[in-house]
Amino acid sequence: MNKKERLLDLFITTFAISASTSGGYAIISMMKDKYVNKHKWLSEEEMLDLLAIAQSCPGPIAINTSVLVGYKVAGVIGAIITIIATTLPPLIIMSIIATFYSFFKDNATLNYIMKGMLSAVSALLLSVSIDLFTNIYKQNSIVYYLLFIISFILVRFTNVNILLIALLCAITGIINTIRKVENR
Repeated sequence: MNKKERLLDLFITTFAISASTSGGYAIISMMKDKYVNKHKWLSEEEMLDLLAIAQSCPGPIAINTSVLVGYKVAGVIGAIITIIATTLPPLIIMSIIATFYSFFKDNATLNYIMKGMLSAVSALLLSVSIDLFTNIYKQNSIVYYLLFIISFILVRFTNVNILLIALLCAITGIINTIRKVENR
């Protein structure tokens, strides 16, 4: 398989995984099945190592993992391809929903359905918060404890743009990861 074919296969595989899962941790088992079992691009140990790294980085686990897999399989181009392939399906779906939302926003039945979905979204956000705090607890880092508390306070009680908070978290995660790698 030449490089172009491998890149195309990487894109199609990652796009299909992203399009057929709801993201989060559900996507991980599919990634393992395709990347390790079907294509044999990675060993099981490599996949677990990449998952561990992806979990320790700020950001969505699906994107973090696919970027790391893409980089491992095909370098920087592979990472770029997997970012695009992972984010494209949700982008397409959200664009379609946004296009048709104006037609249905005054529909009473749809509004009841959307209100019902709020409870599911709340449960997902609670689950993500618990997972994040669990990861912070496992790392036993005062920096991450403080970052978690400061982020919560800023989001809850101020009008600070969430992107600035995410940027602060990303920079802190990168600096902390670099320090850990240098200390090995």
